[in-house]
Amino acid sequence: MLVDLSVEEFSQVLGSDSPAPGGGSVAALSGTLGADLVSMVCRLSISKKGLESFENELKEIFDNAQALSKSLLKRIDLDTEAFNGVMAGFKMPKETDDEKAARRDAVQVAYKEAVQSPLGIARECLAVLRLAENLGGKSNPNTLSDLGVASQQAYAGLAGAIMNVNINLPSIKDRDFVDATLSETSTFLEDGGKIRDAVHKYVSENSV
Repeated sequence: MLVDLSVEEFSQVLGSDSPAPGGGSVAALSGTLGADLVSMVCRLSISKKGLESFENELKEIFDNAQALSKSLLKRIDLDTEAFNGVMAGFKMPKETDDEKAARRDAVQVAYKEAVQSPLGIARECLAVLRLAENLGGKSNPNTLSDLGVASQQAYAGLAGAIMNVNINLPSIKDRDFVDATLSETSTFLEDGGKIRDAVHKYVSENSV
């Protein structure tokens, strides 16, 4: 499993000529790092003098960040498995009409699964962004830069995941599925971009 590799080993596999892991797995990793930074900010803010009134909220954000980190970490491997499913579909026999039909149906199912994987990454990265936004004014001032990086990492994961969604959509013949997915990803990008910019503005204005 990719998550069992060291950072150096993962880097070597990622930089190889293998098509997977690729951008989807990296997007999940970016989201994971964002969630972990949110957790760190919470740890360094809970029980901090002057922030006592936010303790319950900080603990809730921490718990949510931990859950998102674990889920996104799993998605590093799940995204690669989804890509492998598409490749498996294309390798199915296509000698007879029945085999061609079965192969065609299997490939369509696999492409939809390949879309659902990064769509899940994007959805959870947006949730990480919302947690980072909620920490504004409630966290340790010494962790401002960490909070800013958390939002940037989460947005990179969101945007990267949506790129992986979009690259697969042209291969899907179910127009209703495609339209619904495009509508959802458009909302994700708009909301995520606004949050990223808001966090960046907050961090910039309070760092100097």
